Formats: sequence, C-alpha cells, structure tokens
Amino acid sequence: MLDREYLRSELIRLDNFSYKAYKDIKGSYDFQDFILIIERVQGDPFALPSKIRVKIPQSIAGFPQDLYQSPSREIALGDYLTREFDKYARQLSAYRGTGKSGLITITSIGQEVLKRTSVSIDDNFVEARFLVGLPARGRRILGYQALSMLCEDIPDIVNSSLKYSSLNPDRMENHIKTVEDADSLRQQLKEKDLVAFIANGAILPRKSGVDKTPLESDSVVPFVSPKSLEIELSCPNQGKVKGMGIPSGITLIVGGGYHGKSTLLKAIELGVYNHIPGDGREFVVTNPTAVKIRAEDGRSVVSVNISPFINQLPQNLPTTTFSTSNASGSTSQAANIIEALEIGTELLLLDEDTSATNFMIRDRRMQQLISKDKEPITPFIDKVKQLYTDYGVSTILVTGGSGDYFDVADTVIAMDNFQAFDVTTKAKEIANQYTSDRSFEGGQEFGKITPRIPLLESVDPSRGNKSVKFKVKNVDGVFFGTEDIDLGAVEQIVSPCQLRAIACALVYIQKKYRSKKETLFSLIQLVMNEINSEGLDVLTDFPEGDLAIFRPCELAAAFNRLRSLKVD
Repeated sequence: MLDREYLRSELIRLDNFSYKAYKDIKGSYDFQDFILIIERVQGDPFALPSKIRVKIPQSIAGFPQDLYQSPSREIALGDYLTREFDKYARQLSAYRGTGKSGLITITSIGQEVLKRTSVSIDDNFVEARFLVGLPARGRRILGYQALSMLCEDIPDIVNSSLKYSSLNPDRMENHIKTVEDADSLRQQLKEKDLVAFIANGAILPRKSGVDKTPLESDSVVPFVSPKSLEIELSCPNQGKVKGMGIPSGITLIVGGGYHGKSTLLKAIELGVYNHIPGDGREFVVTNPTAVKIRAEDGRSVVSVNISPFINQLPQNLPTTTFSTSNASGSTSQAANIIEALEIGTELLLLDEDTSATNFMIRDRRMQQLISKDKEPITPFIDKVKQLYTDYGVSTILVTGGSGDYFDVADTVIAMDNFQAFDVTTKAKEIANQYTSDRSFEGGQEFGKITPRIPLLESVDPSRGNKSVKFKVKNVDGVFFGTEDIDLGAVEQIVSPCQLRAIACALVYIQKKYRSKKETLFSLIQLVMNEINSEGLDVLTDFPEGDLAIFRPCELAAAFNRLRSLKVD
C-alpha cells in the first residue's frame, strides 16, 4: 500500500496541472494511524466533491466494546461520531480556490438519530465516509493546498473526532444512553397498549418551521401529563420515567388556536425517531409504524382500492382499482390511508388543518340536503371506529372544528396554553347532552384492504444514456430517471440521506426482483430484511457515505407516487 509521503510527493508534483490529473491520486494510503482511501475523484472543481474514506483500526481508535454492543448503541455511537467529525470538519473547511475547493464535509445531520452510512464501527475498525473538494484555481490543481487538506487537516479531524481518547466520554455516554432509553420506551408501548408516550418535562415547541431546534424562551411550557393519563415506564439507564401515555383506539387532540394541538401532534409524528440529548423530545416515543396522513391534491394514484371510503363515482369510475394522475383532496386522503394500511401501519395521525373537509365529516344538515345515494364519499368519522375494531389500527386526530368526533373518541386531550388536560368525560357528557343526530354511513365493516403487485419494469431509473440517474431535492422529492417523485407531503421524512437511500432501494428492487411477482408489502419486507442483516451498503455497488435508514412506509410512499407505476 502507498503511504502518506507518497501522497505528499504526488500532490506537489501535480501542482498547476490540469484538474483532471487529480485522478492520479485515487487509491489507498497508509497514514500509520489510519488508512486514507480516495474512492472517487471529482472531474471538475464545480462537480460533486471527491469521495473519501478513512479506516482506523480499533487498536488505535480504542472504543470500548460496550459502547457499540447492541444495535441501539451502535447507531447512537455512529451518530455521535458523525456529529463530532462534522464539528471539526466545519472548523477546518475553508474556501481555497474555485468552486467547491477546500470543502470538507460529512453527511447532513439534524435533531434525529438515524442509522447512517457516514460512520460505522465494529470490533476491527472505525470507518468514516465524507466528501472533499479538491482545490483548484480555475481548472488548475492547487497541489500545496490539497496537500494541506489531505495530509494535515484530515489527520487532525480523525485525531479529534474518531479516537476515544480525544472525545468527552461523559457526553458520548449520555448520547448513547439517551438513545438506548428512547428505544426501550418505544418497545414498551405495545405491551402497555399504548401508541405514544410523552415524558413529563419534554419541550415540544420548535424555534420555527425551518429550525427544528427547541424553542428557548422563558414562556416555553414544559409538558406535564394529566394525572388520569400519567404512566410510569422504566429505562435501562435513567430508570423510571413518568409521562402521558396515549392508549390504543381513537384519540382526539382539541383546543383553541395556537394552544399547542399541532405542536403535540408534530412531536408524536416524529416520535418514530430518536432525538439527540437537549432536543427536548428525547423521550417522546411513538409506535414505529405511525403514518401522518393528509390530503394531497394532484398526486398520482395507481390501482388503489379506496372503496371503503369512496364509491359510486360519476361515469361509473371504479374505486376498487382507483387510478388518477390528479387526485382530489378527498381521493388522495383516502388513497394515503389505504396505502398506509397496505404496508402495515398500526397508527394513523391526522390534523384537520391538512385534511379534506368533505373526507373528514358530513354533518346532519348536509346529509339532509345531499342524500347518501348522491354522495360517493363515506366520511372518516364513520370509518375510524371500524378501522380499530376490524384491523386494530388506532388514530390520533387534531380537531378544533367538529364535536361530532366526540361520539367515536376513546380519549380526548385538550391543549390549553401548551398544557394537556384529559377532557374525555366532559366530551362524552357534551355528546350525550347535545346529540348530533347525523346518520351513520359506514356500513357493517371497514372494507377490504387489497394488496397490489407492482410491475417492476415500470420502475425506470434511466435517463438519456445513463441506466441510473437520480437527484434528491432536500426532503421534498427525487428526480428519478425522467420522473419527479413528489414527496413533499410525506411529512415524516427528515433527512435528504433518507431520500437517497430510498432512491437506491427503488433501483435495487427493480434490478434484483424484476422477474418476481410479489406484493408491494412483500417486496419492501424483502429489502428491509436485507438492510437489517447487511446494512444500507447492500443497496449500492460502491460504499456511499450519505445514506440514512428509512421506514417501510416511506419507501412505499415513493413507489406509490411514481407516475409511471403499473400494477398487475
């Protein structure tokens, strides 16, 4: 293997050469403490930066085995080291010429702790994957600046962020234990017949819609559970934790405007992920299959059985195999629910602010004006109870405008100035005192959930002369082949790295299982099982450092929004 001194001499030799000459440094180099692997060299200073890996033997990295002995701890430690690498890389990354010259960056990170490919750790090595913008003036190599980056800055980052002896052990251990405790809480939900848990003292409000860090203000109200809903759970590290347990069934979150209804639902929505210490939502945990449902005007729907909600459309359009390239608010919301059920969700999350009104409720006056035989939509209020009794699927709904839902609710939580109150008994008394007198329109049962078999030849990642071409748009979607998969309404995607992994998974499924006829659920289970056993690297031909784990429902969402999708 070549060594550090050879790389130094090569970079000096290449100074002022044409930028493409950087290709000469591709390869592996022994830096004594670690191995530097230049995996891919960018062809232009404005192109995607060069892909680089470092591998540090555990004999040098020195991480005690108990810090990564379980999947929960391994993910937490990888997340912590990614954040440390990012911190030191930001300090040393600097403008050093044209385009992306001087950039040193690792994968994007947020408040959530995700399984990523940026840093991995086992008994043999610690490995980090990152990007480096090799420096140039115009399109001429700046060899001495490259030498400074590769032979001085990167060793400094490695020494500061990837060696146990250089890190704060208390902070690291707190990070790992926080994640481990959150996983433990989430695993206890089902045995306690809960769908979510919000710990006392949690800080739920965020700084803004674009800043997901906790709101810091004297007016912020820490969460406190109503006594009637308070439960105590046990964590392996923190011990006993008290908070509000939301039971299975139908739960309403009510209250006046700006009093915290949607803030609570948002915290529950993101409780499918673990959060970093100091986030405020560290011990807000949710059933991991929970799916946020909303109306999504204009989305594509392919052969979805929405007949539990919608029947007898004009022109006799079928609803057992409903397809459209431009769904309405009600048909899109119906399809979103059925697709979530198809993939195995156990909890639906809805907010009336982002729902189609005619899908959610049809009051007595409207029923009198427009008879049922003239209305194809069976509103959600008449199906939500059947959804739980027939399929065991719970619902949490934010509502401030319709008390008719009191009739079907099992639990009603009122938010008043960001404080939670159990008003179930009062809501039931009101429902008995002021009957709605609306007619039930839901029939005897919820209806059939029909599995679909996607035709994988309709999943085409090619564009022009490239067999695979995709580009991620932040967390809003993916340019996939010639298509634009719009995922802007899939609110539980929190990282562009998840979208990259989803795009890779679409390509992987299309290549590996193209000849198989499997249901969408089965296909996704196959690939999730492979990821669980072999890691996210199974999705790609070469090591990638910018992938993060996704849930089955998000991969299904990408499938379902492919406008080219065909099903058998």
